[in-house]
Amino acid sequence: MHAFLGPFSNPSKKKTHNDLLPEDDSTLPFVYSPTIDLSLFLNTAKMFRAFPPPKDKHIQWLERVEASKQSIWKEAGIFDFVQLSKYDLNVFDPQMLLSAVFFWNRETRAFEFPCGFVCPTLLDITAITGLKPLADRYLPDILKEEIPMTKTSIVWDKKTYSAFVSVHHGEEGTLLTNSEHISFLLYWLSACVFCTPSLQVPKYYYTLAQAFHLKKKICLSKLLLASFYNCLDEASKSLF
Repeated sequence: MHAFLGPFSNPSKKKTHNDLLPEDDSTLPFVYSPTIDLSLFLNTAKMFRAFPPPKDKHIQWLERVEASKQSIWKEAGIFDFVQLSKYDLNVFDPQMLLSAVFFWNRETRAFEFPCGFVCPTLLDITAITGLKPLADRYLPDILKEEIPMTKTSIVWDKKTYSAFVSVHHGEEGTLLTNSEHISFLLYWLSACVFCTPSLQVPKYYYTLAQAFHLKKKICLSKLLLASFYNCLDEASKSLF
């Protein structure tokens, strides 16, 4: 861990008591623990299974949909972000990511490094994904289903990523339907954006997928940042 993030002096020594800003010991970064079990570094493949590497069917479907709908993606502001789905991002260093989680403080919701606090920001999301930092708020309870779910041909009993792609991938040379486009966006949001832990395509992303299909400029960057903070909280709570 220190090989990645540098020396951390007296990591087992907790901070002095602060009456003005009391701190919950249960939320302290794991690096303050007197003992650190590094066995979790042995099987990182299982730990990051919610983001599987792209397969041939995934790439073929993405390119088929992109050929017909890239103008919609550009208008909705997600075109550049979708392009990241073409690359195998599993080339990242899992040990590096886990080492960073060691420094996450769930109370301050920041990385607590020797140099000070570091927080992921909306500008970080924008720089990495190409998503705009400002756009329309996504209010799922208010956003109506302009295309009723029952009017689409989405097969909900095939929820796993591979099964969902196989069922909804249209034949090459055929016209891309609105239903197939929404199906692809559903899959993309589940597998490539929010990385659902169940490795399935849930229904609750339908209104968001439909909004992008209808060229609505939803602020996906804020949703992604909120999801990232939540994932860091869950990771620091469950891994250590």
